Amino acid sequence: MRDDRSIAAGGPRRHLGVAHATVLALGMIMTTDTLKTAPTVALSVGTWHFYGLWVVGGLLSMVGALCYVEMATTFPDPGGDYSFLRRAYGPRVGLLFAWSRFSIMHTGWIALMAFMFADYAGAILPLGPVGRSLFAIATVATMMGVNLLHVRRGFLMQAGLVVLVAVGFAAVVAAALKLAVFGGLPPAVAHPVAMPPALGKISVALIYIFLAYGGWSDAATLSAEVRSDRRGMLVAIMGSIAVLMAIYLALNGAMMIGLGQDGLAHSTAPAADLMGRAFGGAGKGLIVLVVGVSAVASINSTLIVGARTSYAAARDTPALRVFGRWDDGRGVPARAVLAEGGFAILLVIAGSFASSGFNAMVDYMTPVYWFFIMLSMGALMILRRRYPEAPPEESRWARTPLYPLFPVSFLILAAYMFVASLIDLGVGALYGAGVMVLGGVIAVFLSRRPAPAAEVQG
Repeated sequence: MRDDRSIAAGGPRRHLGVAHATVLALGMIMTTDTLKTAPTVALSVGTWHFYGLWVVGGLLSMVGALCYVEMATTFPDPGGDYSFLRRAYGPRVGLLFAWSRFSIMHTGWIALMAFMFADYAGAILPLGPVGRSLFAIATVATMMGVNLLHVRRGFLMQAGLVVLVAVGFAAVVAAALKLAVFGGLPPAVAHPVAMPPALGKISVALIYIFLAYGGWSDAATLSAEVRSDRRGMLVAIMGSIAVLMAIYLALNGAMMIGLGQDGLAHSTAPAADLMGRAFGGAGKGLIVLVVGVSAVASINSTLIVGARTSYAAARDTPALRVFGRWDDGRGVPARAVLAEGGFAILLVIAGSFASSGFNAMVDYMTPVYWFFIMLSMGALMILRRRYPEAPPEESRWARTPLYPLFPVSFLILAAYMFVASLIDLGVGALYGAGVMVLGGVIAVFLSRRPAPAAEVQG
């Protein structure tokens, strides 16, 4: 059974081709946070485990993504995993997820990337602490404006930004090749024979690797807007992860070769260090530009995805229906975009008082993210039993291979990552979990409230 209410009148239309959807999905996953997480991974696990874990992270992400493809193509909805969780567990769990994505995962990520852009801009502009905060707020506000103009402007901008980020990553690889061919690589340092790193170090490394690959679940929100939805969603999500894995291997390999294991592990800005070594000041300026473009692309894609989840939840919750309206003229859930961007700006203001917004937001988001990935894997198995009648000719592009091995395996992985993040990431993770619990209380309250009189009459 499929729910096509989201593609009826007053909702999103199937306007995305497979190639465009793949680029958008890639933009939802690919960010320059790998340029900041690579030193942590290198310091935790060493050279050869460094490469292996990036491959493992990509392959495991594909396993989880295959499970999402089945749910996204069987139940296309702009709410993405919100709609899966609501169908499987009921409206309160769906609303809890929407709250957590709104207050923790998506708006937190938007604030994190805005701070990252402002920090890099501050390296070449005399902004100062207040100026950086204002710069971050202006970045979020600008992306809100772009998404409110028209759906095609937001999507086309995203495609262009993804191309620019890919070009920037290629420049980092070119810098390592230049040093290898013309000289300038760091002297070789003898290291003892690599031993398997401790489990705790692997856990920390995987947290940051999955952060770099994270976002593939967000692509499910495009399911109601992709033409040839079953095959299109499979190609878009799996193709984007495959491309990203190749990019990340090349990028991290370039930083490892160009800086050496010790140089990479102890660098605070490895890509900038590598570009500066190969191309001087111009190289550093280029990587600052790439980080800025990546931040804008990530904020843009998160607003696209987050607003659609908020729209879907508000559409299904009588007390919130004022936000559950789709603007057919612009092709966007305009009120949800305003709510999402506005809350992100509040987080930017609050984060201005923290010493390290980037690390604090990683701690804040990670356990909540893995908690809902765990629930989503369970949702796939529940929905398989509840809706067994999917026609074979429609399901051949959608069915998860090796079922139930894949969802069970990824559920176990998600449970491990959830526990590890609570243990290894410190107090920020507990704050995120606390905000999620608050959302549970809000979900119970809202589910009992009737719709406002104006909504009932209108």
